[in-house]
Amino acid sequence: MRTVKIIFWTLYRVWFYILMAIPIIVMFPFLFISILSEKWYPYFFIMARIWAKCILFGMGFPTKVTFDQEIEEGKSYMFVANHTSMTDIMLMLSIVKNPFVFVGKKELSKIPLFGFFYKRTCILVDRSSSKSRMEVFNRAQTRINQGLSICIFPEGGVPDESVLLDDFKDGAFRLALEHELPIVPMTFHDNKRLFSYTFFSGSPGLMRVKVHRFFETKNQNPEYKKVVKEEVRNVILAELQNDLK
Repeated sequence: MRTVKIIFWTLYRVWFYILMAIPIIVMFPFLFISILSEKWYPYFFIMARIWAKCILFGMGFPTKVTFDQEIEEGKSYMFVANHTSMTDIMLMLSIVKNPFVFVGKKELSKIPLFGFFYKRTCILVDRSSSKSRMEVFNRAQTRINQGLSICIFPEGGVPDESVLLDDFKDGAFRLALEHELPIVPMTFHDNKRLFSYTFFSGSPGLMRVKVHRFFETKNQNPEYKKVVKEEVRNVILAELQNDLK
């Protein structure tokens, strides 16, 4: 039985990477044209959402989203969520219609094909470089001025699988305060269980998302950063803890 599971998990992982590549190959000319100018990013975003939905569908991951507060079309936000799986990127793209830009680690730019577009459309950060972290704020300002939203996984990476929710970094909350972006906390309930970073694991299943009530940042002083960071983390943590009951 264990041998059968290993074969399934191996094929399932290989299939995931095939699904990542196929839509990119099919849409490559249009994707390439859309990254030639920053003002064309909304068109790239539409195709990125198609890519994400194809992967989730092909992997057998239907989604169910519950909203405590609706996201307004045409408004800029700071989207934050817990980070446990490679599918977090696809899930975020599939459920959010407002064009946004990921702030993510530069290491993902090394992934073949995916990395080509990732490094040209996302805001990359080298967490070991203070200069790189400062550049994030400048690039984010440009994107926000273009009417886009920002998405950051505030744990700063994928924690060990024994950790329910890691401590949050300051970056997302500092950006949100400086640019007065409403913070939209989201809980991804099932990504770790369905498709974690452990190679021999995973299965099709429902991916549930809870979009929590937003945290407003207008007219807040810089000290509010620490307060809102903990409040947002507590909201997501409480939702994850409910799954354990």
